[in-house]
Amino acid sequence: MPEGLKINKGAEDAVRGLLRSLLESGRVNGVLALGRTGGANGGVAYSLFTDPGAFVADGAALPLLPFMPANAGGLLSRLTLREPLAGPVAAVVKPCELRAFIELVKRSQGSLDNLLLISSTCGGVYPLDVGANGGLKERLPRYWEAVKQGVLDDDVRPTCRACMQFIPDNADITVALVGEEDLDTQCTLFLNTEKGAEFVEGLEGTSLSDELETEQIKRSHGQRAAYREELFAGVEVGMQELIRTFGRCIGCHACKTVCPICYCSLCYFDSQDCEYLPEIYESELERKGGLRLPPNTTFFQLGRLAHVSVSCVGCGMCTDVCPADIPVSTIFSKVGASVQALFDYQPGKDVTEEIPLMTFEEEELAQVAT
Repeated sequence: MPEGLKINKGAEDAVRGLLRSLLESGRVNGVLALGRTGGANGGVAYSLFTDPGAFVADGAALPLLPFMPANAGGLLSRLTLREPLAGPVAAVVKPCELRAFIELVKRSQGSLDNLLLISSTCGGVYPLDVGANGGLKERLPRYWEAVKQGVLDDDVRPTCRACMQFIPDNADITVALVGEEDLDTQCTLFLNTEKGAEFVEGLEGTSLSDELETEQIKRSHGQRAAYREELFAGVEVGMQELIRTFGRCIGCHACKTVCPICYCSLCYFDSQDCEYLPEIYESELERKGGLRLPPNTTFFQLGRLAHVSVSCVGCGMCTDVCPADIPVSTIFSKVGASVQALFDYQPGKDVTEEIPLMTFEEEELAQVAT
């Protein structure tokens, strides 16, 4: 059971205080967290902060904001791809972002060295259009009230409402949010690792031995499972159904761009190898009498599904950015759940566990042959 630390402050003030303390004491060189851009009326983006003043009540940092302008797993990958961080950095990320980063670390696309990973029990995030259209602030009171009750706001991303992994794995520190009725006045931090305990040493609070998975957490699991079943029932993933659904794709590749698991420097689908030469257009037109433009959109979606499904963390970024209103994330989550069950694999759970698509066992050949 991890050690707990109860702080007599509301969750947002407690987390801001922790991060400010880490910077002021020099225990970390910087903090990756959500923050305002362009002043109080600007947008929201992940930022690297070195100024402790960013974490005062009216500062720029918004570490617990229920918003995901980018999957931070991909951002951490970029920061640590060439070499580990030179000094300690604290990163405040959602559970699915942490799982995505672990999957990337397994693919040698990042390093856990010198990172203090802070996450929370997650009540989901709002879609991008809510933040872009200025509707985030007015929804926050309703959001936090739902979190305190251990339920989900109906307006958060559909994949958030269906997420069963809302308790973070591999976090050094977990902030208890879901089902914490006294969230406005008290905050419990669970110190899951020696590193986590070391970094909060000296922080004012009361040590306790408590369970992270409360009755409210268990109730939330049940509600999410019911919604997940309903959500998955609404999409068909047979080949003909996928061809029809992905037929709406316009080939913008935005889903690939925001997906943290799509990390290739040059995707095959963006390369010249995937481009139609004039003679191919001519032969296809002669054979079919017509050809949709751009071509290969369904092939792109099915190819990405084959590559990503085993490690899909269900963050919902792909659906948020799709201009054709394709439920990409629901499809990928549903197929991913089946693939992951087949291999008994949970993405982002264990950094030492090998990725199924990167392993081979002799008995698999016999299964394929039959």
